Amino acid sequence: MSGASVLAGLRRKGVDAHAFDPAARPVCELKSDGFKRVFIALHGRYGEDGTVQGALELMEIPYTGSGVMASALCIDKLRTKLVWLACGVPTPRHEILTSGSNWAAVVSDLGLPVVVKPAHEGSSLGLTKVISAEKLEPAYELAAKYDTLVIAEEFIAGRELTAGFIGDEALPLVWIEAPQGNYDYQHKYYSDATKYHCPCGLPAAQEQELQALVMRAIEVLGCSGWGRADLMLRDDGKPFLLEMNTTPGMTGHSLVPMAARAAGIEFDELVVRILELAHVG
Repeated sequence: MSGASVLAGLRRKGVDAHAFDPAARPVCELKSDGFKRVFIALHGRYGEDGTVQGALELMEIPYTGSGVMASALCIDKLRTKLVWLACGVPTPRHEILTSGSNWAAVVSDLGLPVVVKPAHEGSSLGLTKVISAEKLEPAYELAAKYDTLVIAEEFIAGRELTAGFIGDEALPLVWIEAPQGNYDYQHKYYSDATKYHCPCGLPAAQEQELQALVMRAIEVLGCSGWGRADLMLRDDGKPFLLEMNTTPGMTGHSLVPMAARAAGIEFDELVVRILELAHVG
């Protein structure tokens, strides 16, 4: 869906753009067919984790979004958090889970509710908000079906926000208001029950402080081009960065286009601006 939207937008702006699916064609054909640059619209592993970025660098084809290192780092929620913690960027407390974890100790340390999720997935796949101790092990088992690395994360009650960026420009924040606070796969992509507020309703000074924090979080991870950070604003006003998306969605429900529109950048202009930032290395 993202690819189709981006393709249509580029073509409306007169770009000689074509769809290319590496699941159907060898990536090397991008070089042999003479493509000049690539707008990456692949989510998750291989498309968002530095793999396709590395292949494009070897072929010396400019591509959109972050480079190999930042892409690989940001797909790993655990190591993203470790970098943020080392640099003083606030992020929820966490623990690595295994089949031998002491579930009572995890609850004692992180409290309830707690969020259990695979470290290398997106779109809330395999994620569970655990509200009772006896549900912790089944939540781990679900997440472990998606990934060998599973983390439990302290639940932050408050306002869920997302912050997009283009180049060195922070976009307006979007406040996500999901039913019962459950912003899962269904509510992200298919439900009309989720409400999105942009402007986000925060005082201008507070929004600017959060944007500055997000740009700092982006800088220490080495991100570039464009992307989106997800964060929680606790009821007492303290922010917590959750994760970084180096290839965000570009569908009708997507958040970066929504934020860009609030900044006066329509979708077709947005995709061209992102394409103009394509780079090698």
